Amino acid sequence: MFRTFSVALLTGVLALQAGAQQKPAAKHTPVAPVTPAKSESGLPTEDTVNSFMQDSFGYDSSITWRILDIKPSEAKGLAEVLVLISNPQGQQTSRFFVSPDGEHAVIGDVIPFGAHPFEPARLKLEKGATGPAKGPAKSAIEIVEFSDLQCPHCKAAQPTLDKLMAEEPTARLVFQNFPLPSHDWAAKAAAYGDCVGKSSHEAFWKFLQGTYEAQSDITAATADEKLTAIAEKSGAKGSEIAVCAAKPDTTARVEQSVALGRSVDVNSTPSIFVNGRKIGSIEQMPYEVLKKLVEHAGAEK
Repeated sequence: MFRTFSVALLTGVLALQAGAQQKPAAKHTPVAPVTPAKSESGLPTEDTVNSFMQDSFGYDSSITWRILDIKPSEAKGLAEVLVLISNPQGQQTSRFFVSPDGEHAVIGDVIPFGAHPFEPARLKLEKGATGPAKGPAKSAIEIVEFSDLQCPHCKAAQPTLDKLMAEEPTARLVFQNFPLPSHDWAAKAAAYGDCVGKSSHEAFWKFLQGTYEAQSDITAATADEKLTAIAEKSGAKGSEIAVCAAKPDTTARVEQSVALGRSVDVNSTPSIFVNGRKIGSIEQMPYEVLKKLVEHAGAEK
């Protein structure tokens, strides 16, 4: 059985976060309103979704969108739609679910409803989260972080995670790449980070910090040069990391990490999981609340 959280009008939930520093997406060409329709697969068509978005936001020419995915959700009968919405202030990925009759959209997350609602995500992450880690190999507390090295919110959240790990030495933290498509050098940074992590987990955490510190100085044109230098300074061989980052198998590993994130409903960064429980923006959560949640998760397992 499934239930939904945050049921609300779409227009009330798609407010873009102030201060986002992401590039605007390409402007969507409005389509004429169409009668709600389904494709042969039973899913809403792109025309139907575009028509719905046009009706909801067509009054404001500064708002644009791009459909990222339309697929069956884990909840039987519901279709899941993922849309990247932009305005001059930034971008936000929004997820909504369409009822089987195609006439209603519900906002929020669909999660398993039962005695252990976070167990499916915990099991997926326990098996699939293989990124650079710190902390004991076996721990009652596993924190998985999905981040984008170009994301300013990820940079802002890192000191909180560092403090948490210092105060919870028995916890394990695993980093997973989740570069956002709207960032122009994030995928390249993820590839460099993947290669540094393969060479040394210790070097990776230095690379992560170095990249965050240089974040505002890196551009798509200078990314290779600056990331190579950061890798070298982190203790890895920069030239070897640059060669590794350009290999197809490195790209494949980054894509696998992104797919893992999407499988547990990651649609923004940073996304943090504590024993499978997804936490929102940790930089806006009181630190003591976060710490109690982590301690509670460890006591439960």
